[in-house]
Amino acid sequence: MKNRAAVEIHSLSADEVTSLLESDLKRGLSPEDAARRLRQFGPNTLTAKPGKPSWLRFLLQFHQPLIYILIAAGVVTAVLQEWVDSGVIFGVVLVNGIIGFIQESKAEGALLALADTMVAEATVVRQGREKRIPSTGLVPGDLVLLRAGDKVPADIRLLQVRDLQVDESALTGESVPVEKISDPIARDTVLAERKNMTYASSMVTYGRGTGLVVATGDQTEVGRISRLISSARDLSTPLTRKITQFSTVLLYVILLLAAVTVAVGILRGQAPFDMFMAAVALAVGAIPEGLPAAVTITLAIGVSRMAKRRAIIRKLPAVETLGSTTVICSDKTGTLTENQMTVQAIVAGGVHYELSGTGYAPLGRIVRRDGGDDGEATALHECLLAGVLCNDSLLLEKDGNWLVQGDPTEGALLAAAAKGGFDEQETKKRYPRLDAVPFESLHQYMATLHDTGIGRPRIVYIKGAVEQVLAKCSAMLDDKGDSVPLDSEAIQQEVTNMAARGLRVLGFARKELDPETTEIQHRDIADAMVFIGLQGMIDPPRPEAVAAIRKCRAAGVKVKMITGDHPETAAAIAGQIGIFADSRDGPEREAVFTGRELETITDEQLIEVVEKTAVFARATPEHRFVWSGLCRPEAMWLP
Repeated sequence: MKNRAAVEIHSLSADEVTSLLESDLKRGLSPEDAARRLRQFGPNTLTAKPGKPSWLRFLLQFHQPLIYILIAAGVVTAVLQEWVDSGVIFGVVLVNGIIGFIQESKAEGALLALADTMVAEATVVRQGREKRIPSTGLVPGDLVLLRAGDKVPADIRLLQVRDLQVDESALTGESVPVEKISDPIARDTVLAERKNMTYASSMVTYGRGTGLVVATGDQTEVGRISRLISSARDLSTPLTRKITQFSTVLLYVILLLAAVTVAVGILRGQAPFDMFMAAVALAVGAIPEGLPAAVTITLAIGVSRMAKRRAIIRKLPAVETLGSTTVICSDKTGTLTENQMTVQAIVAGGVHYELSGTGYAPLGRIVRRDGGDDGEATALHECLLAGVLCNDSLLLEKDGNWLVQGDPTEGALLAAAAKGGFDEQETKKRYPRLDAVPFESLHQYMATLHDTGIGRPRIVYIKGAVEQVLAKCSAMLDDKGDSVPLDSEAIQQEVTNMAARGLRVLGFARKELDPETTEIQHRDIADAMVFIGLQGMIDPPRPEAVAAIRKCRAAGVKVKMITGDHPETAAAIAGQIGIFADSRDGPEREAVFTGRELETITDEQLIEVVEKTAVFARATPEHRFVWSGLCRPEAMWLP
């Protein structure tokens, strides 16, 4: 197989990719070729970093200057047959080592449990036949089929797509699923914008696609991140540095005092052996035997308290670093935000509504921004109803948590409707779906036809990109629910205002059809639609993150956001949670630094940018390591 390292797969055409990987777009690889490549490239798994054996981890508990002094003191007292003193010293050393070993073993076990996941399966075409195989058996050149609900098993160059959308938040920070394409894109396109690629660990949320595996195991983007983490050097903490300095000074002081004691005693005529014994007693008495145990127990208590707050700390001294932190570098999606799309604003009938609550939980209220009385609020009712009916997803409650089965955007619409009093199952039963026009990237909308009762008109609802929806409308609903002439400019201005807040905006419309209509085509909804309203959504900040950032700033700790998301979205979230020095006037675009800009500046300029900038967007894993590393003296990274 040809060398793939010198090319950017996303910039090649389908034929070039197929030729490079020596594969076949219809038949895939042969079993023999797949077996040969599996031997060549190895299984599609990440190479685990070799762990230290238990005996070595136990011995490393004694690898501290102060412990060396104690051990030396214990040996000397044992040679002098001071058994009680020797036993106490060695007992303190042993207890200190056992406590540290047990605590670190618990942390290691918790991390291994988190990493222990089931092996996924993948659908591949080999020798012209579809088959399901463990994802560990994938090799470069395999023809893989992707469907909604599949976990992407390797890095794949897409060659055929049909309305494919992939959730890449784990890799890029994008809260909204990315619509994929199959066409070649520019060679210098950043990772988060390579729409003709899917990467291992991402999830297919909608549609289907076919592509060729271009990287497996350690060669995937996730594997590259794993290697970066493994290559990170261990840094000493402020506590370990201070203890090392204290131990060194203490050792010199003890040796000096012992030497002075022996010298003075001999000069005064004392027996050298008696003075040596006195010097040893002085040295042993000067050593703080209880200090290592006290420090270890204190740190163990801190680690235990952090564990109760769902924070796993592998090394005991690391817990003390929290008290020395001056800069916190944090990811956005899932850390500062909920990683759940939430409708926050609705414009229906010219009236503005704000929604409380976050995530997919149907908890919260819908209130008018102007504080007026809704009355019937027919336009709002229709906008929420359209969000429920023109929807292929489900909201599910599992162990007290609300999850979306399907597209996160549609899940947000269902949660918003629930806040307005709609019951999803009852509403869909009351207005049964008769037909649908599924979402397609080409048309940028979805439409559904519903029965409203015997003898009554059938209604078709449409949702999608505002430009596409508006192009089909000739009227709109006013605040009373009456049909009035369409004001496209006013609607476009509302879209602009909502987008400035970082909201993703969807438009909704409806149309009445003949009672005998049983199916719909694109031509049936090409015109004469009535515009209903807009719903704007975003992955909202966690309330606890807002409070935490406020406390950090009060304590003099800087917080910096490093995300792979769009600069505009990152800026909007940063303004909401208080990362910018003053977010009341809204975040400025200039306050966001991107990964592409990083690659065009010098090291000296980078240091200045890192000092002044609070938000970094479109960041790759390498950028995160660079930025967080430059944020020292004491920086903490929250993934």
